[in-house]
Amino acid sequence: MWLVRPAQPSDQEGIQALASNLEGQLSTTLPRTEEGLAATIELSGRSFSGQVRPEAYQRFLFVLEDCSGGEIVGVAGIEGRSGSGQPFYNYRRDALIHASHELGISRRVEVLYPSHALTDRTLLGAFMIAPRLRGSDALELLSRARLMFIAGHQDWFTKDMVVEIQGVKSDTGEVPFWDSLGRHFFNMDFDTADRYSGMLSKTFIAELMPPNPIYVTLLTEAAQQALGRPHPATRDTVELLKREGFHTGCYVDIFDGGPVLEARISTLKTIVTSHCKRLHSTEDESGETCLLASGEREAFRCTVTSISETLDEGVKAPLKALKLLECSSGDTVRVAPL
Repeated sequence: MWLVRPAQPSDQEGIQALASNLEGQLSTTLPRTEEGLAATIELSGRSFSGQVRPEAYQRFLFVLEDCSGGEIVGVAGIEGRSGSGQPFYNYRRDALIHASHELGISRRVEVLYPSHALTDRTLLGAFMIAPRLRGSDALELLSRARLMFIAGHQDWFTKDMVVEIQGVKSDTGEVPFWDSLGRHFFNMDFDTADRYSGMLSKTFIAELMPPNPIYVTLLTEAAQQALGRPHPATRDTVELLKREGFHTGCYVDIFDGGPVLEARISTLKTIVTSHCKRLHSTEDESGETCLLASGEREAFRCTVTSISETLDEGVKAPLKALKLLECSSGDTVRVAPL
């Protein structure tokens, strides 16, 4: 079975091993240094416990654990407020009409405007999962467990949510959007810039980007083709988020040109369909496969298991699921269908 729970200091080695195995495939917003990751886990622990209030920029880090051996096989995060007190930069896609009455010519030209309009929205990020689990129920558990947590702590989060999706990157490391735009203003490649943003923030790089609108037609053909396209390895994640209720907006990532998905939290599938139920144990492992979450704050835990309904409008779940969630018959849990 798999379990999603808040990250603990003891998970740091497992998180670093997972990130190392994925290096060169997908980037992550997690710090690359041991000290930076330790600080992130520590901030997450204080956020879960309520020591960090929403206005003080909470950050929550979850891990996906393979309970058969205790291996950390996934990581996912929530930033209570994007930017954490600093501008959260993206490019906004728009268009200008260039026309000449004398020549009888009118042309629509796509333009990118530097923007920080998405600042202070709740942000999903720091998503990593072992490649063997892509397309499995474990991926859905890891992604949606965050929403199960939000459903039980809605006063901690904003009404609107965003997710940055990694953009196109070739097998040899080229990032067409960055190579056509960003690297002209910095003496560094994409991986170096990405590493710096993990150590510090994207803000310092965004502030060095040209403040003027960027005409998309001046970018290379490869960069134009990559604009707003997700990395192929994120396909399952994007499909899951769109089924959840996220949609592609008019914003793209300032580094790789990947799409930014947006949603109103109150309309998301998990928020709408999840309900609190009284839990009972059973030896029967048949029934509907659902997400099952227990606990509040730092005691939050979520798994995928089969459940069946009871006559008193509660639910029954296998005893092993109760042990995994560290709860007992009679406890209140949150249930959402897959």
